[in-house]
Amino acid sequence: MKPEAEAYWKANLRLICGSLLIWFVVSFGFGILLVEPLNKFYLGGYPLGFWFSQQGSIYTFILLIFFYTWRMNHLDRKYHVDEV
Repeated sequence: MKPEAEAYWKANLRLICGSLLIWFVVSFGFGILLVEPLNKFYLGGYPLGFWFSQQGSIYTFILLIFFYTWRMNHLDRKYHVDEV
């Protein structure tokens, strides 16, 4: 594998792993493990732990999709594999 292709793949894997880690922390960590401490705070009239388990993980996932798309477009241009 070419060094440039290997660097591109490593950057892509770092981006995927980072995105999955953020999603895991928000959905599993905030929505399940830390629900009781977070429920002491309120967001829009709902306990924050409940909000993260019902809405927050979905919003985070959607934001991660847009972030991943934006970042991959940047990586594609950097490594000259973008679509014309």
